[in-house]
Formats: sequence, structure tokens, C-alpha cells
Amino acid sequence: MTDPATPPFVLLVVAKAPVPGLAKTRLCPPATPPQAAEIAAAALLDTLDAVCAVPGAMPVVAMTGDLGAAARTAEISMALRRVTAIPQRGWDFGARLANAHADAAAVHAGLPSLQIGMDTPQVTPASLAAAAAPIRHGGRDSVLGPAADGGWWALGLAEPRHAQVLAGVPMSRDDTGVRTWRALTSCGLRPGKAALLSDVDTMADARAVAAACPDGRFARAVAAVGRRAAA
Repeated sequence: MTDPATPPFVLLVVAKAPVPGLAKTRLCPPATPPQAAEIAAAALLDTLDAVCAVPGAMPVVAMTGDLGAAARTAEISMALRRVTAIPQRGWDFGARLANAHADAAAVHAGLPSLQIGMDTPQVTPASLAAAAAPIRHGGRDSVLGPAADGGWWALGLAEPRHAQVLAGVPMSRDDTGVRTWRALTSCGLRPGKAALLSDVDTMADARAVAAACPDGRFARAVAAVGRRAAA
């Protein structure tokens, strides 16, 4: 029986295999490519721990990249056993996001969805549940979680079909958040706002986020860069 206090929803994580030389390259220097990949892997693992602990969540991970060449391959492969893993598809990032929503909805039909990435390892089960609450309980048709760099870290949709608007939004820009908000309102939605978070693009970002979640894998991976530099 479904608990009315925690109605089910899809919690979609869009992720990239943390392959050295391809993952988090803006952390280099001071990080080396293997260290940057370790940081990305740690971020993904901490995110999956939080996602899998959210009451009522149906975790889906849309993956791209060569997991066999990634940092922490075995640990990530084990973590993915706890979720439904699907491949990303599409010609650019906006299309891959839209398709990930559609493919997740095909697995869990009729449920609202909250989509995040792997760049906000400071998320907790409580913060994810709070971000999803407006679309789970009928208060909003959509939710956008702004990121400090002008993008966004979370998108909630009461009806995942509306994610198709993402295919026309340029991603990874300092106005991506504004453009996404406009795309949502242009198709008749009335989005609410989730909490503002910093995502991880630079080493300064990584250190700030690590300070917010000092007990996880991510903080330990970031601290390892400082130890190497000191040595």
C-alpha cells in the first residue's frame, strides 16, 4: 500500500562515467586527471547514497561514458545495482536530458519526476524530498532548483512529458537557469523554486561544497588534492 505521506516519484540522476582525462577537467590543475576523476566518482557515489535513501523515491540513473575505464568502477557498478540504469541518448545535452525523462517515465509510468545531476554531492535525503515535495503533493506542476553559477541543479515535473522543452535550451551557460525557466513558462507551466545550491565546476567550488558535506567520499577526495600539493 502506498503511504499518502510519501507518494512515489521518480528520482532521476543524469550521470557521466568518471573517466580520467574526461571528467571534471576544469579541476586540473591543481588536481591531476586521475584525482579529478576520483572527485567525480565520489560525487556520484555520495549522490546515489542520498537518492536511494529518499522515502518513496524510484531511483533511475541515466548514464553515459565508459564505466569500465572510470575511477572506482567496481564501487559505482555495485551502487548502480540499487537503481534502474538506462543509457543516455541524444545529439546534445539538452536532448539527452529530455530523452532521459521520457525513458524514465517509460519505466515508471504516471509518476512525477525530480531530475538532478552528479555535481551537487551535498544533497541529502531531506533536501531532495523537500525539492520534490511541491510536485509530489499537487502544489506545483514544476520546480526548478537554481545553481549559483546561473544554471540549475534540479528539475521537478508533475508530468515528465514537459521535459521535452529542454531540447531547445542551451546548457552549461550562465543563463541556462533563466532560459529553462522561460521554456517551462512558455509551455504553460508555473514553476516553483527549490533551494539554491552550488555545483562543482572549479576547485574553488569543490572545496566550498566539500566544506558543506565534510563526512562523505567527496570531501575526502577533494582533501586528497591538497595533500598532494603540500607534498
